[in-house]
Parts: sequence; structure tokens; C-alpha cells
Amino acid sequence: MNGESVLGWLIAMGVPEELVSVGAEADDSWCLIRVETDAGPAWEVFWREQGNRYDWASFSNEQVACFYLFGRLTWTQALRGVVGPVDVTATPPQGTPLPK
Repeated sequence: MNGESVLGWLIAMGVPEELVSVGAEADDSWCLIRVETDAGPAWEVFWREQGNRYDWASFSNEQVACFYLFGRLTWTQALRGVVGPVDVTATPPQGTPLPK
């Protein structure tokens, strides 16, 4: 997962597209932006509201930042009841032999 694909994965999990901004800061959105630091590139994740950043986190790895954002927002969807555990009786794990 990277900055180009994370929005698609979030939408697939039921996160409204307008709640996520990748590559730019936007009010009333979870933002994922790349910044240059003395140590090299970093990726920041935060909620932006009225020009302020909340719940800010910084990562030196783009993939880790994307999985952080994905996990955080998918967890929120689970709490809302939009997504939940897969019914394992209807969908056996890959490689599981089907009963005869």
C-alpha cells in the first residue's frame, strides 16, 4: 500500500472519499502528506480542522504511514458497524478443503 493506492482501499472499506486528502492538507479531512526533513522524506498523517492539525503522527516510511491511516480509519468503520468480521462459515480460509 502506498499514497497512490491508500484512498482506493479506504473507499473499499466504506470510508467516505471526502474525509481523506492524500498529498495536500484539507480542512475536515484525514491528511497524508510527504514532507522533506533533514533526515530525508517523511510522511505525516493527521486530522485537519480549521487550519489546525490533530492526532498528528510522522513516519519515515510511506507504507507504514499508509497502513497507519488505513488501520485507524478502518477501525472507526468497524466501531460504526459498517465493516466487521467475515462469516467464516460462508467463506472458508484459502486452501481449506470444502466439506463433501
